Amino acid sequence: MEAVVTMYQELVKMGDPRIQDYPLMGSPLIMTSILLTYIYFVLSLGPRLMANRKPFQLRGFMIVYNFTLVAFSLYIVYEFLMSGWLGSYTWRCDPVDFSHNPEALRMVRVAWLFLFSKFIELIDTVIFILRKKDGQVTFLHVFHHSVLPWSWWWGVSIAPGGMGSFHAMVNSMVHVVMYLYYGLAALGPVAQRFLWWKKHMTAIQLIQFVLVSLHISQYYFMPRCGYQYPVIIHLIWIYGTVFFLLFSNFWYHSYTKGKRLPRTAAATHNGAACGAKVKVKAN
Repeated sequence: MEAVVTMYQELVKMGDPRIQDYPLMGSPLIMTSILLTYIYFVLSLGPRLMANRKPFQLRGFMIVYNFTLVAFSLYIVYEFLMSGWLGSYTWRCDPVDFSHNPEALRMVRVAWLFLFSKFIELIDTVIFILRKKDGQVTFLHVFHHSVLPWSWWWGVSIAPGGMGSFHAMVNSMVHVVMYLYYGLAALGPVAQRFLWWKKHMTAIQLIQFVLVSLHISQYYFMPRCGYQYPVIIHLIWIYGTVFFLLFSNFWYHSYTKGKRLPRTAAATHNGAACGAKVKVKAN
């Protein structure tokens, strides 16, 4: 226990002082409490509260929520580009700039905005629970919405920027497309003709993981790279690879294997996939 406490104290000391005054960043206990509350609500309290209640419709809220996240994700992408990716970054070995120049401080801010968006997206699962779509609350969905924000908090706290921020920028690009789809779907029949590209959502997500893995893999083939925290590089590579495999499996069962099922079974299979809102995402 003493060793664990010592390791925790050392990790906290590594925190970037430029981001410590941002909301949620003062202590990992705050964000950990939020995520534990989320898990408790999703796996226990929420389903019990809704057990004898009719599902909420929430259509109006879902429209506003999804299109708000479209705009927010667009803004995050723009800020990542302006904070270095269209400026001083080489797209290869880009260490974290710990200075107080305007571009570096802008990167700190957008890194926090990206992290904050992950806590907003916890509402995705709350919507599932309130609408009694319990089948959509899969292990992968809950894992993604809880464990990844927890690990991202440490990454943002210690190293906000550098080559490790590439995956956050790409993820935000994907979320622009993803939440646009969800927003249009929430509009109902009036938007059905604009939803022909549902299948391509998974393809876009697979491309995301390939790009992230390829970019971060450069680190292992460079003779020298001054990225300050290699452990973050390793975690991003692991995430990219693992989620590529998980989404490939989803693609196979939804669009390849499903096509070989009898017509009725295939319709049921694909209907279940559609109902899941492709929520095994990499946010």
